[in-house]
Formats: sequence, C-alpha cells, structure tokens
Amino acid sequence: MKRGFPQMGGNMNNMMKQLKKAQENMQKKQEEIEATTLSVDKGMVKVDITGKKEITAITIDPEVVDKDDVEMLEDLIMVAVNEAIAKAEDLMNTEMGKLTGGLGIPGL
Repeated sequence: MKRGFPQMGGNMNNMMKQLKKAQENMQKKQEEIEATTLSVDKGMVKVDITGKKEITAITIDPEVVDKDDVEMLEDLIMVAVNEAIAKAEDLMNTEMGKLTGGLGIPGL
C-alpha cells in the first residue's frame, strides 16, 4: 500500500507552473509600472517621475523665481518631488498588491 499523497506529483507540477506564470506576470507588471510616467503639479512647480522613481523633468513657472525668496522655491520643489516619489511608490504598491492578492510579500 502506497503512503503519502499519490497525486502530489501532478499537483506540485501544476503549482510550480502557476508560480512561474505568476512570477512572469509580476515581472511584466513591474516593467510596465517602471515605464510609466507620473506627474505632480503644485501650480508653480511640476515634477515628472517614472515608476522607477527617477525624476525625468522639473518645470518651474518663471513667476515663482524670486531671487529674494529662493527658500520658497526650494520648498515648492521639495514638496513636489516628495509627492511624486510617494505617488510612484503608491502606484507600485497598488498594482503589485493586485497581483499578490494582498499577501504582503516583502519587496513587492
């Protein structure tokens, strides 16, 4: 009489195929997200960022450039960049969460 789980071999192969497909889907989705460009417009400062969290453009309205108030411009840029980074992270977390079903897998 056989002991163990006689159908485990077939199920294990199916599970491995499913895991490989899920991994491929996650890789594809991650590449799509990384290629996505997001924009944050704070009125006088606009920041474009990729899903890889690379800043691709910063646009500053010339009206905000005041040599006597450089600090305000610095603050506007900092706020816009930080919001852009948060937006990119949120996109990655949301999209990868859809694939992982909210399993909370570290790094995804």
